[in-house]
Amino acid sequence: MTFDPRESRARATRSRSPLSTVALIALLGVACGDTGAPEDGEPRQETWRFAIEEAAGSVQDAYAQEFKRRIEERTGGAVEVTVYPYGALGTSDDITEQLRMGSLQFAMASPGHLGKTIPELQVFLLHFLFSDDDAANFAAIRDPAFRAELAPLFPEKGLELLGLLPEGWMVWTTKEPIREPDDFAGVKIRTMTSPLLLAAYEAYGASPQAMPYGEVYSALQLNMIDAQVNPVFAIEEMSFYEVTSHMIFARHAPFLTTFVTNTRFLAELPAGRRELVLEVARELGAYLAEVQERVNRERLDEIRERKPDMVLIELDEPQRDAFRRRSAPVREQFVERTGERGRALLEALLGAVARAERSTAERADDGG
Repeated sequence: MTFDPRESRARATRSRSPLSTVALIALLGVACGDTGAPEDGEPRQETWRFAIEEAAGSVQDAYAQEFKRRIEERTGGAVEVTVYPYGALGTSDDITEQLRMGSLQFAMASPGHLGKTIPELQVFLLHFLFSDDDAANFAAIRDPAFRAELAPLFPEKGLELLGLLPEGWMVWTTKEPIREPDDFAGVKIRTMTSPLLLAAYEAYGASPQAMPYGEVYSALQLNMIDAQVNPVFAIEEMSFYEVTSHMIFARHAPFLTTFVTNTRFLAELPAGRRELVLEVARELGAYLAEVQERVNRERLDEIRERKPDMVLIELDEPQRDAFRRRSAPVREQFVERTGERGRALLEALLGAVARAERSTAERADDGG
């Protein structure tokens, strides 16, 4: 299946209704499904439920639909994967809880939300940790030493990490130009519900406001907030550009999401199906890296076409350095909140980025 970034755009809405109590009770009453085998040794027909944190037609949806296609194809249709876009099963916090309880089998869970369950994941919310080189960052998040620190954090929460996936650089959309930290003074910017994100924007002098993703458009429209931050594709898909006037490219942080499953579900799968899940997850890391780059580029072109007067500001290196210096103390706040495990993960990530930058530089010198 080829992902078309324009497909199903009409289904991407600016707000989502919360999951009703009746629907939630019904969902939680559904068992994970019997993942064992009947007496003849053949795995039985089953349905796997996969929830994403974005709308239909998004980068996460592209990943989920390709996961669905490959799983269903390689099981000859014996497994059906049902994909739920954001809002269908409640908020991101609802999705995480349903996954932990076993009524979902797979989910995309961004560190901004999952970080409340696994605090160390908030390392990915710190600013200016990553390289300016996208290829180096892609290598860094797959670095074996780094993954050895990251993966063990999940099972104690009933989760298993299947993938750490890039979705593009975070971009600020604002109602006034932002070129230096002082420009953020008093600006009400929406963030995910993470203490570290709140601290990062407070360090710039902003007034960060945590709120659900589905409420951002109306909050901007009603001047309840002045700015928000998301990858380009999300800014276009949720029409945030309609109610802001500037896009600020600071390359302060890539947006990463985790692809996770329920630990018990994965452990109880027949060996063949368990290996199939792991195999497809490994394959799709590179697939998503290509998709997100193309989708973000195409969505930016669409924003320019639909709103020619949108002001695009790309910060230069001295301007980025000013933000980098202002945000640096937030790293210590992260370590204070997460202890030695957080420190070890931060150091492992910085080491992975440094190794990846050296490796990509060496390949460039060799003409590779």
